[in-house]
Formats: sequence, C-alpha cells, structure tokens
Amino acid sequence: MLASFLMGLVGGQRAMTPLAAVAIAAARDELPADNGAPKLLSHPIVAAGALALAIGEMAGDKQKTAPDRIVAIGLAARFVTSAIAGASLVPRRQRWIGAAVGGLTAVAASYPGWRARMAAMSQYGQTPTGFVEDAVVLGGAAAIARNAAKLGAA
Repeated sequence: MLASFLMGLVGGQRAMTPLAAVAIAAARDELPADNGAPKLLSHPIVAAGALALAIGEMAGDKQKTAPDRIVAIGLAARFVTSAIAGASLVPRRQRWIGAAVGGLTAVAASYPGWRARMAAMSQYGQTPTGFVEDAVVLGGAAAIARNAAKLGAA
C-alpha cells in the first residue's frame, strides 16, 4: 500500500500525473506482476493520452486563470486518477484497498499542497513555483511507478 499512498501524495498536487505514470509503466509492462490495473491502461494510446493530459495540466497550472486544486471538480479528478493509480500499484486482490488509499490520500494531500503553493507564490510567483512543483511531482511519480514492486515488499 506504500506505493498507492505515495502516488496519492503526488495526485494531491497534479491530478493527471499519477494516471500518466502508471499508464506509461503499464504500457512498458513495468508494473508489479498481478497488479490491479485495468487492462485498458496498458494500451499505448491510453498512455499517450494520459501523458498529453498531464502535460496540459502542467502547462495550464502556470496560467493566472488556473483554478485552485481544492475546487470540487479538481478534488474529484484527483480522487479518480489517484484511485486508478493506487489500484494499479498493488496486487489484484488488494486493488480496492489500493484505490481507496490512493484516492483518499490525493484528496487529503491537496489541501496542504495548495497552502504551501500559495505561500510560495506570494514570494516567488506562480510560474517558478509551478515549475518546482512539476519537477518534484514528475520525479516522485516516475520513481514510485518504477519501484512499485519494491515498495510493495516494504
């Protein structure tokens, strides 16, 4: 469940990144054996689409018109994508628990992440803080997806 929890932390900051990370890992056949990922997730077109959406979200985050991550639709998106990611990182028999852990963690992590970003933006601005957050989110998601099998054994 550690991988699902960690990916939920990522999902609290960027809604589409967890889905993109696990879709790419699934397409490359790099998820743990007997994982709970939906079969469709491993299709290369799904992985490419999820990646495109994640890139779009990151670009949009730098815009002045970007909504706060804690609006209802943003929280719902974070829950759904992180739940799918959480299920994908655990054994099939635990997929519902992994989904709950990933989704609920994402919603909970959204609030402190939002507060931290707002505090940083007042000093450094929206775009620089967004790029720093993107780097942390991307690095974290890639490391979690790549090491999910090891994290599951921990």
